[in-house]
This record gives sequence, C-alpha cells and structure tokens, in this order.
Amino acid sequence: MALPARFKKGNDLYQPLADINVTPLVDVMLVLLIIFMVTAPLLAKGVKVNLPQASAAAPINQKDPIVVTVGKDGKVSLGADEVSPESLIDGIHAMMGGDNSRVVHVRGDTEAAYGDVVSMMDRLATNGITHIAIMTNSRSKTGAAKAGGTAK
Repeated sequence: MALPARFKKGNDLYQPLADINVTPLVDVMLVLLIIFMVTAPLLAKGVKVNLPQASAAAPINQKDPIVVTVGKDGKVSLGADEVSPESLIDGIHAMMGGDNSRVVHVRGDTEAAYGDVVSMMDRLATNGITHIAIMTNSRSKTGAAKAGGTAK
C-alpha cells in the first residue's frame, strides 16, 4: 500500500509531513513592497520645480538639508515656505542654529533666469553662508539615450 505524499512512516504508524508554505509570505511581502513604492513619492517635501539635468552630479550625505528654491517666476522659497529675499538670510541662520558648516542646497527651476539663481547664491555667500550646493537631477536624458536606455 502506497502512502499519501503528506504522510511519512516513522516511529508512529503515520506522522504528518511539516512543510513550510512560502507562498503566503511572498504574497504579503509583495503587497507591502507595492504599498511602500506608491507612498514613498508622496512623502517628499518642498516646492515642485523642474530641475536641470547633470551627469556628473554626486549626492551629498546630509540628514536635514537647508533647501533654498528659486522658481521660474523668480520667487524664493525656504523649504516649502515662500519667503521674501530680505528675510531669507535670517531664516537660514535660524535653521542653522550656529552650525555654519551645514550645506545650503540651492534649487533653481530650468526656466528660472540664470541671474536670479546666481544672485541668490551671491546673497548667501556675502552673508557668511559659504557651504552652498546646487541641486540637479542625476541623470541626463541624452546620456540615458546614448547608453542604450530609454529617455523619459
């Protein structure tokens, strides 16, 4: 007499064969992965601007950056809040809290006037903020097309 696949012969006449069922675990993990992939972009803070592309840009490791944004209409924002150019420096010094080694990230829209972005960086530098970084997108559309990738 042949034994069914779920039983095996041991000391007792029949013992259940304990197999680990991985399918429900994989299903739950895939659902969680999709949920996190959908919600992660919603957690980004700041003003939406169209950043220029740069292929040689290296990311800066900093936990809490100070972000200054110059929009295409020339308006200046500190983080997500729009501020006047006169109150910008006081706001940055308040956020720094005496730590002058913190880096200020300057984001400029691709349609913003080049002079507006440069004058903002000059205003920061003349007021004692010497660690300034310009933010760009990390991949260029032409570089992806040359490398065999598809440009979005």
